[in-house]
Amino acid sequence: MLRVSGKSFWEQLRDSPTLLWFGPRLGLDTELGMELLCLLGVLTSFGALVLEPLRDSLVFLLLWVLYLSLYQVGQVFLYFQWDSLLLETGFLAVLVAPLHLLKWRSTAWRPHDSITFWLMRWLLFRLMFASGVVKLTSRCPTWWGLTAMTYHYETQCIPTPAAWFAHQLPVWFQKFSVVATYVIEIAVPLLFFSPIRRLRLFAFYCQVLLQLLIIITGNYNFFNLLTIVLCFSLLDDEHVGLWLGRSKRRPASAWPPSLLSVLSTLLELTVYGLFIYWSIQDFSLRFSWEKQLIESKTAFTYHDFIQWLKLVTLPLVGLGLFSLAWEILSAMYRCACVRGFSWKLWATLQWAVFTAAAAGMFAVSLVPFTYIEYESNGKLWPSIHQMFGAVDRYQLVNSYGLFRRMTGVGGRPEVVVEGSYDKEKWTEIEFMYKPGNISAGPPVVAPHQPRLDWQMWFAALGDHAHSPWFTSFVYRLLRGKKEVIHLVQVDETKYPFSSQPPAYIRAQLYKYWFTESTKDGGFPRQWWRRQRVGEFYPTVFLGDPNLEAMLNQYGLKDKAPLKRPMDAFLPTTLQFIRELSRPYTGPAVVWSLYLTAATICLLRALSSRTLGSAPSSRHKGSKRPDVAEGDGDHAGSEKNGQVRKKEAEERVEGRARGAGDAPSDSLRSTKKKK
Repeated sequence: MLRVSGKSFWEQLRDSPTLLWFGPRLGLDTELGMELLCLLGVLTSFGALVLEPLRDSLVFLLLWVLYLSLYQVGQVFLYFQWDSLLLETGFLAVLVAPLHLLKWRSTAWRPHDSITFWLMRWLLFRLMFASGVVKLTSRCPTWWGLTAMTYHYETQCIPTPAAWFAHQLPVWFQKFSVVATYVIEIAVPLLFFSPIRRLRLFAFYCQVLLQLLIIITGNYNFFNLLTIVLCFSLLDDEHVGLWLGRSKRRPASAWPPSLLSVLSTLLELTVYGLFIYWSIQDFSLRFSWEKQLIESKTAFTYHDFIQWLKLVTLPLVGLGLFSLAWEILSAMYRCACVRGFSWKLWATLQWAVFTAAAAGMFAVSLVPFTYIEYESNGKLWPSIHQMFGAVDRYQLVNSYGLFRRMTGVGGRPEVVVEGSYDKEKWTEIEFMYKPGNISAGPPVVAPHQPRLDWQMWFAALGDHAHSPWFTSFVYRLLRGKKEVIHLVQVDETKYPFSSQPPAYIRAQLYKYWFTESTKDGGFPRQWWRRQRVGEFYPTVFLGDPNLEAMLNQYGLKDKAPLKRPMDAFLPTTLQFIRELSRPYTGPAVVWSLYLTAATICLLRALSSRTLGSAPSSRHKGSKRPDVAEGDGDHAGSEKNGQVRKKEAEERVEGRARGAGDAPSDSLRSTKKKK
């Protein structure tokens, strides 16, 4: 809920940039305003998925503003690292995407594109490198003891069914997985800026492999998919064309190979060798022939790692600066090669603007990046810190560090909410996604994120006083609020108090563990086993003085509804759409949109291919020998509006060839008639 202060409207908008400040002027409260922003975001992003002209800089700017508006009021429900990552990626998309909304055809490659695209690679480096470093700087004993993965699969927020099977893997394999994680997150990101193409491809596949494994074993919403999208900044057009079957045939390698080729291959092999050597040395990797397993342990101390981190942090900043400077100079050279004075001037002007934007983004990003080593952070110029403070509210750049500490080492804590009518017989209230019923298997909900279920996981890590929203949640369950109940169970038949709200509610704290496979390797009847720890939230009821005191303390009492006409169009429309979508779960809605967009794109591709080939077949069967096939293809394609720039050039060449062949065809036809 937006809190109105004594400041002017524009001052409030400056301090908390969100479009929801305009809600009251449209007759919308904060809740309906958020629904309107979500609806606009869904429609805009769906349109960008199916319509290429909408993949435009202005469209991405609109999407970024919409999500930033939600982020400003989402509080703990939107304060996840992937929300910050989405905002930063969304703003970079504004710089990367072309600006051609009023033109129905995509523009050609711009000389400055490599500069803005480089920012994606720098973001990916900061994300992965920091995520690896914080695991060691946190001093978490499980990460240092290489045993983190033995707890991770069962203690993550919402595991998948595959997580149960991954949890059954032997301990030596789990420890080796931690070593591989360190290599992929700390060492491999250094290859993102390698001038050798094969090293960048190696880094790409390592990162994608890690993200796919996380997707299989955990429900981390859109985070892993977004990271994979960032990984595409490591590829070039040739490799992507290889996937699509459009790669150009590369000339055969000369023999003997050039000196540069030999040095490149030797350097590549040296890098792989160093990775293997350092992994063996730093983690004491040794294959035990007797036990038929790989033994591993951390062979360096916390002090050693901190000293290494101090040694490399600023040089890594220098590496990023050098890489960006190379892209800037390369783009400047491409601008100089543009033909025509006016076009060269226009390209140079764009280069200057986007170079300034990239340099500013890089400079500001150094502040959150160097949080991993505070001495290096203090060595940055004061002006850079001032720039970061000026744009911090817009979430343009952020610090990252996923899975810093492993929680739930003694069993995953889980809050179980119970309701009763008589305070004697208690019934558990099961959620759709989080663990509750020990016989219910883990769900697959990605890329949707059930925010309430996630917050229940965080609430279980501490006292209920650390999660004030939980009191509001209990209060609205007691009142039977449909909007809140549908966050727990969309299917009201699975909600035990659908006919009448409970008179009393309490919450118990349990410890959950994955069950083990049977002695014969079979699958057990239950997915979980649990043990009660104690009370998490005391028994409360409507009118309870303790409940009222907590609601007043946290300011969670219902506010007076916004006065508006009963027939107001916008609020009525939003409420109607809400009622239409109420029977469907979040994953069902998300996947329906994805599949619909994929179907539309597939049908368009098939239709385009059919329409593109039909004119050619008609002209091939034509009795007019003086019409070339190139002309027929070009005319038919142009008639159906399917011409692109490259295709047009190829067909113009075909027309020229056809024009040259036409007289001979006509002559042969004349001879045949004679």
